[in-house]
Amino acid sequence: MSAVIETKDLYKIYKDQASEVHAVDGVSLCILQGEFTAIVGPSGSGKTTLLNLIGGLDTPTSGSLFIEGEDISRLSPKELIDFRLHNIGFIFQSYNLIPVLTAKENVSFIMDMQGQKRKEADRRSLELLEAVGLGERTDSRPAKLSGGQQQRVAVARALASKPRFILADEPTANLDSKSAENLLDMMEKLNKQEQTTFLFSTHDPRIMAKARRIITLEDGRVVSDIVK
Repeated sequence: MSAVIETKDLYKIYKDQASEVHAVDGVSLCILQGEFTAIVGPSGSGKTTLLNLIGGLDTPTSGSLFIEGEDISRLSPKELIDFRLHNIGFIFQSYNLIPVLTAKENVSFIMDMQGQKRKEADRRSLELLEAVGLGERTDSRPAKLSGGQQQRVAVARALASKPRFILADEPTANLDSKSAENLLDMMEKLNKQEQTTFLFSTHDPRIMAKARRIITLEDGRVVSDIVK
């Protein structure tokens, strides 16, 4: 199976006048296609920073980051924006939906940015919302949806661009137990059926239980990497 994500000796160092913090400290990882992997560790261990580096939302201080063989750490800011748009799906704990748009419009927004035809974008949006159990809420705006439903819209939006992988930063943090379980079951199903690669940053033991690989960070370093 091919590597989707590969980091080599990756560092992210924050400096001020008094000290420097190694938020990511020499991380080398390989994530294969179809993996369902959780990055875990205490607060301040570097989980979100590592996810932001992999997603091209932040730039490394040093080291290399390859997405299917392409070193994205060498891309210009404009090239990186375009790369993210066409290759990476994001799910955030705060949902990040656009309040004035309906569920369908939130999902199709990413495809509009990609320049896809309106008819195809509408068709795929409806198909994805049906897949995440919101076929009857396509015209609802975020304020009319529960937290669990908003996060399902966010999952559909992340899948809309047919990304190479999905990065999920604490996706269950703001959900009740039932909504979190339903969301995880749905993502696990998508992973198995579509071979969609998922990489989570999480404290949630429910995600850890479902993950088939658990990478533990402490002080920016990988201290264990367990495949179940």
